[in-house]
Formats: sequence, C-alpha cells, structure tokens
Amino acid sequence: MRRRAFITLVGGAVGASPLWPRAGLAQQSPVRPLIGVLSPLSATAAARNTAAFRSGLRDLGYVEGRNATLEIRYGDGVAERMAPLAGELVALKPDVLFAGSKSGAMAAHGATKTVPIVVITPENPVTLGLASSIAKPGGNVTGSWLLGDDALVGKRLEFLRLAVPSLSRVGVLVNPDDPTDALTVPQLPAVARALGLAVQLFEVRDVTKLDPIAAQVERADVQALFIGQGPALNSARVDIAAMAARLRLPAMYGFREFVEAGGLMSYGPNLPEAYRHSARLVARVLKGERPADLPIELPIRYELVINLKVAKVIGVAISDSFILLADEVIE
Repeated sequence: MRRRAFITLVGGAVGASPLWPRAGLAQQSPVRPLIGVLSPLSATAAARNTAAFRSGLRDLGYVEGRNATLEIRYGDGVAERMAPLAGELVALKPDVLFAGSKSGAMAAHGATKTVPIVVITPENPVTLGLASSIAKPGGNVTGSWLLGDDALVGKRLEFLRLAVPSLSRVGVLVNPDDPTDALTVPQLPAVARALGLAVQLFEVRDVTKLDPIAAQVERADVQALFIGQGPALNSARVDIAAMAARLRLPAMYGFREFVEAGGLMSYGPNLPEAYRHSARLVARVLKGERPADLPIELPIRYELVINLKVAKVIGVAISDSFILLADEVIE
C-alpha cells in the first residue's frame, strides 16, 4: 500500500472510531468574560471604532484572547440585520452586550431583558423605552446618549452657513429607512427656517446607486449638502464624499470619519472616543455594577473638523475667522 493511501485510511479511522481520542476535534469554550459587540457598520468602516473599544478594554485589564473574548457582529449599514445578529449574540450567553447604534440598541434590548447591555444611541434612551430615567435607568441597559442635544442639527447647519455666507439652499441626503436619519429629518424644517435656509430632501435608500442621486442634486441647484449620519450613509462615506467633491458642493457631515474620507467638514462627537468610553462602562458592568444603577452619559465633547485640501479642490474659500472655530484642520 502506498504511504499516501495509508495516511488517508488512518485519517478516516480517526474520524470514525468512537474509541479514538477526540480532544483535538472538540470546540474550546471561549475565555470569559464573553463580550458581545453589535456594530451597525461593516468591519472595514467600523475598524477604528472597534480598535478604540478593544484599546479601552485593554487599558482596564481585559485582553482579548487572554482573559476576555469579543464576539463581534457587523450590520454592514443595514438596520434590519440588527435583530437577527442580536439574537445570535444572546444565544452565546455573553456576560455583557455592547451595541453601537439606535438599531443595535433596540435589537439588543428586544433580544434580552436579563443580559446587561451598554449602548450608544443618538436618541434619548428614555424616549426609546430603554431606560426609566437618565439618572437611574432601572433595567438592563445603560450607556451613552451620543447626540444628547436636539440643537446639534441646528449647529451643523449654522456652521455650514458660516463657512458659506451666501448659502440659501441646502440639499439634505438621508436614508429614510435608517432610524438615525429618521430622527434627524423632523428637526430640519424649523431649524432651517430659523437660519433663513431652504432645505430639499434627497432619499438615499441604496448607497450603491449614488449616480441618480447626484443627478437629482445637480438639477435641484442647491448650494451645499447636509449629510445624514446613520450607519447606512456612514458605511458609504468614501463614495458620498467623492460625490460631493464631483458636484463641487460644500458638505457638512456628522462625524470626522467623513472628513478624513474626503469630505469638507464635520461637527459632532468623536466616535472612537465614544467607543473607548463605552469600554469603561462595560468594564464597570463586568466588575459587578448593574446597568440599572449606572446613569446614561452624554458625549465628553463635540468637535468641528475642516479639510482645507477639499475646500481648495471644490473651490470654496474658507475664511480665517471660521478656521479659528475648528478643533482640527486638515491641510
């Protein structure tokens, strides 16, 4: 018998014999604690956030693979994926769940009322039914109310007008099926009127089909863009920033990641910082504190980021006085 055939037979015997040791085939139990992570983005788009979360845990003594396990599920910008992914994580019997979006928070809360949950959500957790109050949530959910202030939408529009003093017509790109963008849309008319701006909505349900949207924006003859900040648009931030650049339109975004991807400017909380902060809340839960007793927290700070390289490309002159307002300038 040839050696290769003999090895094949022996390999088959290992798999078939009930007397052969099966230790090498057994699935090892995960290192505890097991932390379930529900991200609304793709793995690529979420890379910096998850790295910040891991770093925050590591700083507090939880090292993945050594004394903790992270099970991460990615929604790829599709809100409808959150519920089944939350169910997958709950089935693993995690010690704590972390959800980084409104859709993820709602899905996690719908999947379990017993596993502790730490969330980042753009909407008031009390309004969402995730907590009884901000100071004392009372259930199995705590975390951060990421946007915190309804005036944030107005502040973004105000900064956009300061950057473009002649601004009167703004195109608003949102995904109406995204819970975060759905929160933003009702706030826009009153805020825009107060600033003397007219807004026109453009619905982006499929981020892989931006060319028809670009054509609509061009025909509408708007002078600037306001981009929704839901996970669906965030996942496509490179393509959206490129579209705004092709149209030579100044655009305001909710997160600095858009600006680093080629957008003009953003105003909002620092997402990696929020994820790192969430790691601290997760660690407190793992050490025995109850979400019911941990107050919902607001972002530490908001930041205005401006990309002057993009301003030059699209032909927008940004005044020195506006640049002085920025927390960071990319040149």
